[in-house]
Parts: sequence; C-alpha cells; structure tokens
Amino acid sequence: MSDNNSKPKYIKKEREALIGAGSKRPQAQKGMGGPRGVVTERSDNFGAAWKKMIAYAKPQMPATIVAMTCAVIGTIIALIGPKQIQKITDLITQGITSSIDLDAVTATCTFLLILYGISWVMNFTQHFIMATVSPTISRRMRTDITDKTNRMPLSYFDSTPFGDILSRITNDIDTIERTLNLSIAQFITSIALFIGSALMMFITNYILALTAIVASIIGFFLMSVLMKKSQLHFNRQQRHLGAINGHVEEIYSGHNIVKAYNYEKESKEEFSRINRHLRDSAFKSMSLSSIMQPLMTFIGNLGFVAVFIVGALLVRSDMITYGVIIEFTIYVRLFTQPLQQLAQSFSSMQSTAAAAERVFEYLDEEELADESDKTARLDTVNGDVRFDHVRFGYNPDRIIIKDFSVDIKAGQKVAIVGPTGAGKTTIVNLLMRFYEINSGRIFIDGVPIDTLTRENVHDLFCMVLQDTWLFEGTVRENLVYSKENVPDEQLEKACRAVGIHHFIHTLPHGYDTVLDDKSSLSAGQKQQLTIARAMIENAPLLILDEATSSVDTRTERIIQRAMDSLTHGRTSFVIAHRLSTIKNADLILVLKDGDIIGSGTHEELLAEGGFYADLYNSQFEQSA
Repeated sequence: MSDNNSKPKYIKKEREALIGAGSKRPQAQKGMGGPRGVVTERSDNFGAAWKKMIAYAKPQMPATIVAMTCAVIGTIIALIGPKQIQKITDLITQGITSSIDLDAVTATCTFLLILYGISWVMNFTQHFIMATVSPTISRRMRTDITDKTNRMPLSYFDSTPFGDILSRITNDIDTIERTLNLSIAQFITSIALFIGSALMMFITNYILALTAIVASIIGFFLMSVLMKKSQLHFNRQQRHLGAINGHVEEIYSGHNIVKAYNYEKESKEEFSRINRHLRDSAFKSMSLSSIMQPLMTFIGNLGFVAVFIVGALLVRSDMITYGVIIEFTIYVRLFTQPLQQLAQSFSSMQSTAAAAERVFEYLDEEELADESDKTARLDTVNGDVRFDHVRFGYNPDRIIIKDFSVDIKAGQKVAIVGPTGAGKTTIVNLLMRFYEINSGRIFIDGVPIDTLTRENVHDLFCMVLQDTWLFEGTVRENLVYSKENVPDEQLEKACRAVGIHHFIHTLPHGYDTVLDDKSSLSAGQKQQLTIARAMIENAPLLILDEATSSVDTRTERIIQRAMDSLTHGRTSFVIAHRLSTIKNADLILVLKDGDIIGSGTHEELLAEGGFYADLYNSQFEQSA
C-alpha cells in the first residue's frame, strides 16, 4: 500500500482540501522570499549550521564517537610506520659495506605489517559505523520533515512552492548524508594525521619539521580565505536548486495548461533564468573550492623540495642519516595529505552547512497550535451547526468573510452559492478548521469547534472537492483511504451508487488495479471515485464542493441520486455553480463579498427576485 495511505486521516483531508481550495485563496508571490528565481541572501553562518547538526545528531553521538576514536587510533598506528621504515633503511644502508641483517629486517617488516593490519581494522570499523549512522540521521530528518509538514498551517503552502519543500527532503538531505558518511570521518582523520605527523616530525628532527611547517602555514591562510568567500556561494547554490525544483514541479504538473496557452517559450525563458542563477552560484562555489586542492598539492610539493634541500645539508654535516630523510619524506606526505583532504572536506561541509540551514529553517517554521491539552470531544453528533459573527481573511489586511452568521439545523441540506471569490470554499475551510478565524465562533451541536482537536473536527466530516486527488495505489486503497476493515460489499455498493462499478471491472485487475501516472482515468471518473470515497467514509457531516463539476450530464444525474441518498439524515454543505443541482436544498445561502445577502429555499429566493434569481435565470435564459 502507498505510504500516503498510512498518514493520519485528518492530515489527508487537510492536504486534499489544500489542493481543492488552492485556486480559491489569494496566492502570495511564490519563490524563496522574493520573485521567482531571485534568491534572498542569507547570512554566512557555517558554524551555527553545524552546531545545529551536532545537536540534532546527539542520539547517534556515542556511535559517532566510537567511529572517530577508531579513526584516530588507526591514524596514530599508521604514524608509527615511517619510524619502522627508517629502521629498515638504516639496516640496509649499514649492510651495504658489510652484510645486511636480514633477521632484523624481517622482524621489522613483520611488525610493520601488523601495525598496518591493525590500522586497516580500525579504519574499516570507522567506515562501517558511519555507513550506519549517516542513513539513520537522514532517515530521521526525512521523517521529521514529513511530520513537520503534517503540523504546518496551510497558509505556509500559499507562499512556498512544493518543489522547494521536496528539494529539502531530497537534495539537501542527500547532501547531508554524503557528508556525514564520507567527509566527517575524513575530516577527523585528516586532523589526527596532521597533528600526529607534525609531532612525529618534531620528534625526529625539529629543523626539518620547521622547514615543512613554514611552507604549510601559507596554505592554511589561503584556504581559510577561500573557504569564507565560497560559503556564501554554496548557500546561494542550495537555494537556487530549491527554486528550480519548485519551477519544474509547477510547470510539469500544469503541463496541459502550459501547452494550451502556448506558454512554452516563457516557461523556458523563466527556467533558463533560474538555471543561469544556479549555474553562476555553482560555478563560483566550485571554482573557489576547487582551487584549494591544487593549492595544497603545490604547497606539499614545495615542502618536499625544502625537506630534500635542508636534509641534504644535514646529512653532509652528519647530523642525520639517510633513513631519517626517507622517514621524513613520508611524514611530509602524511603532513600535506591532510591539507588536501581538509580542503575537500571543507568544500563538502560548506555545501552541507547550506543544506542543513535550509532543512532546519523548515523544521523551525511556525506550526499549528498544540492541542494536546484539549479534552473536549464529539464522537456522536446530531449535526446542528452555527456560525456566530465569523470574520476571517487569509491575509490580515484583506478580510474575505466580514460578518458571517447562520444557524443550521441537524439534517439540513445547505447550499452555498455566489460568484467566484465570494467566500464559499473559505466557509468550508473554516468549518473544517483548516484555517483559524480572526473573530467570532463556529459551533457543532453547541460545542465551539476551537475547543475540539482538529483531528476530532475532521473525523466529523466526509468531503468531495471540485479538484480530485488520487494517490498512487490500488483502486481499493484509494476508496477506503484511511478507513479500516471495509467489506467488499460496501465498496461495490458505493461504486454502483455513483456509476463507477462497471468501469472498475473493465480495468485489468478490477479493484486491485494500481492507479498511477499511466492510468487513463478521465476527470469525471476520478470525481466519481472521490464521491464513492466520501460515501464509504460515512461521516455525520458532509461537504460537497462542486462535486459534479467534472462529469457529463448523464453521469451527473446518476451522482445526484447518489448524493440525495448520501445527504439524507446528515447535515450537508453543498457548494455549487450549477444551481439546478441544489433546487431541493433545505436552505440556500447566497454569498457576495463575504456576506450573506439572501437565504431561503429555491422557491423563496426566486420569488424574492434579486441576486439569486438573476444567477438562476442567467443559467437558463437560453432554454427559457
């Protein structure tokens, strides 16, 4: 079964309503804090991002410490190797004029092999532990982001592209996982190797040690300058990557509209503009970071040259042996190698800091208010609903619902009509507590819904929206959704009622056919499935938001009969533009500019004339 099917029922309804109500809300400018493709600069905060990462990874810290300890031990053991190589060199050099002590050479080589074997075991253990720790942290991050999304208010998604959120879950977390798996261990090992080799060089010969270190200090200074400049571009690169994902998701999801309106040229230009920003930031970040490795290589080679020159002078003065020079060249390599590795690690860690900043930025977003302290609950309801002077606006400076009051009796079928933008779907969103009202209250059976948990409120409703939503899964899974133990007879009864049962049996596997991107369902068939889903849910309150907008006239009559059966005995709210479908409503509310300008039955409103009569007559003036 699809992962979507395991999510809480109230979250699924909220996301479905988000899709259905998305076109009715005033949309904020999409993008990362500005126009599409323009990335708002953030502060260069490498240290703060990594502090958050360390705090977040605290549960895995014991295993990480063990891995790092193994890495350090393996490095220390490896540092003993050059000293043994010096002994072998001196034994061979001394034996040139007499005879080589093969027993001593063999014993030293055996000891060297044992050292390198232990070092390999330590390094293997470290890599194995980190290969376990990094996926664990990334899995927890993805879980936390998913849970966070379920706790986010729908208003957040009004101004944030879905593609940008997906980019945080995929690209940003993948970047973090790669760094934790490879670069962190390399970073610790490099530091241990760098410090250890420096100490061994001083123990061996302080003159040669100072010669190698002076050459390396220049590298550290240049690397720190480059790292600081490149961090800003790494941050911009991750944000541009999120922006381009948002654009691609938006264009591909609306591909038919792009084609229909010949918007291909403009969409390509917009994509090229964002892609150009991404290329520029990626080029600058990678160019600066790629300078580090060749710079460290040059400085390492410079250290070799300096050691050989000074070492030759010391050998001539009989201050050191040839074995010391051989030993020292290995230490110089071990000393400069970490510089190159640190340069690579810093580049990776900079990119990870930018990715982590975006992930934690999302995790720190304001959530829906905590409702764990609410004890009131409605399990069985009659269906009385009352709006008491409700006032609401998606933006505080733009009020849509100004003063909405109505008293609805249990079992009534209430139709809400009005022009586009009058606030019809907004009323439903407030009733479901998808948004919190600015003032006033809404009651169900005399209980204010703000004293109930959102999950409890959502359990009281089944709903069908004008924009259908089906997830990748079987027909059966889409119908039962989060409801458990639904018998096949109930499924078939609901599907027969909406006229979709015969079509389902024409599918390759009937109710077990998987619906995905390749499924050729019409908009009307998808609508019929969502209506059948609502019938199976069988909640005491019903919301129908343009439930028959995507079906033909014949199918509409079939569904209308099913809807009449579905609405019988339960309070239902019907939003409709086709006024012929709500003539049998017990109460019709006429909305305009967020206010009720008329209410009554179909016949009463027609007799009054006015706005409703004008709407109704305009739809049937040709037949009249």
